[in-house]
Amino acid sequence: MKRGCLVLVAIAIVAALGIGGWFMSGWYGGSSGEKDASFIVPQGATLTSTAGKLEEEGLITSADSFLLRAKILGSGDPIKAGEFAIPAGSSPATILNTLQHGEVVRRMVTVPEGLPSIMVHERLMAEPLLTGEVEVPAEGSILPDSYDFERGEARSAVLLRMQQEMSDFIAAEWPKRDKDLPVTTPQEALSLAAIVEKETGVPEERRMVAGLYTNRLKTGMRLQADPTIIYPITKGKPLGRRIKRSEINAVNGYNTYSMDGLPKGPITNPGRESILAVLHPAETKALYMVADGSGGHAFAATLDEHNANVTKWRQIRRERGEIP
Repeated sequence: MKRGCLVLVAIAIVAALGIGGWFMSGWYGGSSGEKDASFIVPQGATLTSTAGKLEEEGLITSADSFLLRAKILGSGDPIKAGEFAIPAGSSPATILNTLQHGEVVRRMVTVPEGLPSIMVHERLMAEPLLTGEVEVPAEGSILPDSYDFERGEARSAVLLRMQQEMSDFIAAEWPKRDKDLPVTTPQEALSLAAIVEKETGVPEERRMVAGLYTNRLKTGMRLQADPTIIYPITKGKPLGRRIKRSEINAVNGYNTYSMDGLPKGPITNPGRESILAVLHPAETKALYMVADGSGGHAFAATLDEHNANVTKWRQIRRERGEIP
């Protein structure tokens, strides 16, 4: 009788160990997923609905067994909304931990310095992982940078972050500006910074270009910036040809060849360095500039100096075969 009881106890222990091992292996053992997967937890999802979705997508074998083991063996922390990367062969325990404590997969959309708003709009609308519609944003309202987003996020939310970054940056830097600037408002600073952005692709020149235009504004000279001719024609996209005489003479709110002062608004979205260049321009007597053949510009304080630079630039272009 005593021996029989011991045998039954032993059998019970073995059975319990077997059941416990099966229960544990079903939680900590690898899944059947053979490929890395992307899994999205919708906003407001519960653990129960998420378990069903995991089963539907083949990341776990049973939602019911997942929920049972999660309640007994898992953390009680809430799951997060967003997209998560689930490596191939992840155990149910690993999957739950990822949804509770893992990093949400984030993607990037980049706005280069000097990208006009019409092209920012095109870039946002072309991103297939974003949702919803947005209008073309106000020119100069977006701070060029790389912005992360989640799959399924609204384009309007991403655009709002871009615009908030610009608002925050100009609000922080405007009070630090140099004294006696000809720009009197943050919007005017953005308008001039946009011209600086479009006029030079050489970072080291930005403050010098800003200093030149600052001098022109102070002395009442017209800015005569070619990009301001192009903007009303293309909304900031490349013109793809030489500017026509009729376009140089055109009268509108942007063409600084036919108007005094600044254009009525920015002609692109200027980057941080161009904005800072306008707020802290170089101290220079320069009033003129022309391309120097190296990607930069030759600056001059007098018209005679400028004409000599122009002659030199034309000779370079002739040697390159660009003009007769």
